[in-house]
Amino acid sequence: MNAPAIDLRSDTITRPTAEMLKAMYDAETGDDVFAEDPAAVELQERCAAMFGHEAALYCPSGTMTNQIAINVHVRPGDEVVCARKSHIYNYEGGGIARNSGASVRLIEGDNGRFLWTDVLPEINPSDSHYARTSLVSVEDTCNRGGGAVWDVENLKSIQSGCKKENLPLHLDGARVWNAVIARNENAVPMDQTWRDYGQIFDSISVCFSKGLGAPVGSVLIGSKSFIDESHRTRKVLGGGMRQIGGLASACMHALDHELPRMREDHFHAQELALALKQVECVASIEPVETNIVIFSLKEHVSAEQFVRWAEEQGIACFPFGGQKVRFVTHRDVKAEQIKRAGTLLKHATF
Repeated sequence: MNAPAIDLRSDTITRPTAEMLKAMYDAETGDDVFAEDPAAVELQERCAAMFGHEAALYCPSGTMTNQIAINVHVRPGDEVVCARKSHIYNYEGGGIARNSGASVRLIEGDNGRFLWTDVLPEINPSDSHYARTSLVSVEDTCNRGGGAVWDVENLKSIQSGCKKENLPLHLDGARVWNAVIARNENAVPMDQTWRDYGQIFDSISVCFSKGLGAPVGSVLIGSKSFIDESHRTRKVLGGGMRQIGGLASACMHALDHELPRMREDHFHAQELALALKQVECVASIEPVETNIVIFSLKEHVSAEQFVRWAEEQGIACFPFGGQKVRFVTHRDVKAEQIKRAGTLLKHATF
């Protein structure tokens, strides 16, 4: 019989703890479309204050918060500058074109990161022959970049350049919690670090259903006028919900109880990377900065073969394009499971 699954497919598979479920059960509720759900209002105010902005909006998913932000920032025919590896380009169903009628200008970058000097040449001139460049978007951490963390001074440089060019700067912060903690272990509890970071961006999307373990939800953050307009777009996209106090309370519980333990996931990812260095069929491992481990296999082993072998050992993962495989650590994979996975990986032979 196979060992119990060590599920390293994604940090989205986490389940609410008993304490989180109790917080959800005890939540006071109201109609959020009428802005009368107390927990949703509290969560939105808390997130806005945390990142130093005026307002916030709770939505069902990070794809929706990103797509709302893009829709508010751009007009049909405009262009969005982002990394080729960015989530908004790869994993949101072509939403930039479908929802907003906009196109993209892609930057190759370094594991999803780039410099202002990379952005500047991609800004179209003010000429009717060209699409209007209307938004720059960054993803911190970058999923396809192996959980790569942006340097804050680099982000500030991009912010400065965007201001000179009158361009809004959006953050896809699905895993922003991992990014800030990786840069500064003293960022918990929520202190000036979060506010200073938040001030770099005109709009911010943060997700609660990945490393923080809440069952549903992302929050879009920005100025009051931006969030007022975002309400309209959320309505059009079908994102208005009613009695969501239970979901919002799960997110607040996550901020209080899950955020402080997130650095454990980073440590576990490093352990897996160390084990992979001893696996004969592994050709290379991308730098591990947070909770994502992406590695490439030697030519004689396909990603699908490796994933099938891992499944037989009780390790769940999936191919990540070409010869690559991705592991993601999270709160539901415990230290003893990480150690077992490391032991099993060292015996991988093909």
